[in-house]
Amino acid sequence: MKLIKTIDNLDASVNIPGSKSVTHRYLIMAALAEGRSWLGNGLWCDDTRYTASALKSFGAQIRHSSEAIEVIGMGGDLSCPAEPIYLENAGTSLRLLTAVACLGQGSSILVGNERMHTRPIEELSAALQPLGGVVESLQERGYPPVRIHGSGLKGGSTIVDASRSSQFVSAILLVAPYASQPVEITVQGLVSKPYVDVTLDGMSRFGARARWLDEKTLRVEAPGRYLAGSYDVEGDCSSASYFWAAAAITGGRVSTQNIHRESRQGDLAFLKILCQMGCRAEWHDHGVTLYGGKLRAIEVDMKDMPDMVPTLAVTAAFAQGKTVITNVGHLRIKESDRLRAIAEGLEKMNIQVDEKEDRLTIRGGNPRGAMITSHHDHRIAMSFAVAGLLAEGVRIDDEMCVSKSFPQFWETFEQLYR
Repeated sequence: MKLIKTIDNLDASVNIPGSKSVTHRYLIMAALAEGRSWLGNGLWCDDTRYTASALKSFGAQIRHSSEAIEVIGMGGDLSCPAEPIYLENAGTSLRLLTAVACLGQGSSILVGNERMHTRPIEELSAALQPLGGVVESLQERGYPPVRIHGSGLKGGSTIVDASRSSQFVSAILLVAPYASQPVEITVQGLVSKPYVDVTLDGMSRFGARARWLDEKTLRVEAPGRYLAGSYDVEGDCSSASYFWAAAAITGGRVSTQNIHRESRQGDLAFLKILCQMGCRAEWHDHGVTLYGGKLRAIEVDMKDMPDMVPTLAVTAAFAQGKTVITNVGHLRIKESDRLRAIAEGLEKMNIQVDEKEDRLTIRGGNPRGAMITSHHDHRIAMSFAVAGLLAEGVRIDDEMCVSKSFPQFWETFEQLYR
């Protein structure tokens, strides 16, 4: 249990670790490339360790140091491990690696914990089939654990229902250069589109040719390959959001280093939302500084920024008026049912919340301290920690669940008090 201390005058600067989303993708591309790659500022957290461990099972060599993550790739020639690959609750890892396993010759099994086995994968399985991928659910149809019958991908055309996760699209994109023919993907109902753009940006950096043909169709040229080399991982905008929210609710100032104005990460747009609520952002050479202000409620569609919903909800609890967060039903299949977890936490803090299937309405007020149940969800724990800077007596259970994406979160959070 972590007791959060309140703060009077917030004026701090913090360094933001590398992006989890980018690190996952770079690890996979470097592992599929032939030769040695160095990933500078790569994030080494629970989730990316699971991805790295799985890639090692397929034949890549990966070594982490304080300077970089070193990857010696397989050149697209994967071996299939005899033992199941365990991925805990790393949903990104499981979805991306399901597609990677299709490139092997033989069967691979991917398993996770109990929560992982409730997270859907049917849309990815269906989309891989026309390309030559065979994915079999071993328990409940459409859910992990899965057995992948690898025999390479032939390429061609497929349709992806991405209404529940953009990761289904990214998974196919990442392996498409190793298909025997070009791949065209028709995308339906896409949520979190910026994550697909992050994937395309990484593929371009690694030498692959992939692009949007129109607003619903992607094309990847194949056969092709990724190029080994040195690649830097930019700072994680999702991780930075907690410190931006800290400035917002306290009326203070926080400078976040290692955040780039030109980033493709969709969560960078959270800055604009905070500015609409009354804050001010100022860019500088090494990052961005957010100045808090008198917060006002907004209505906002968060389809493309699902990971920012817990942070926004906590910020909205301190804003004047009624904040409406829409188009976020896909948060119910994250590490927890995040809409339920958010509503539960805010209600404990004496904040009125109207929870619907795909939206939250939050009436701002004066949150009081409470014991917050994280539901083993890193984003719930980190978001509600921010509330404790102003609401005395906030306590977070299972506080070390933050290691899933931000192992140094509590050490970085302490820098706010200096």
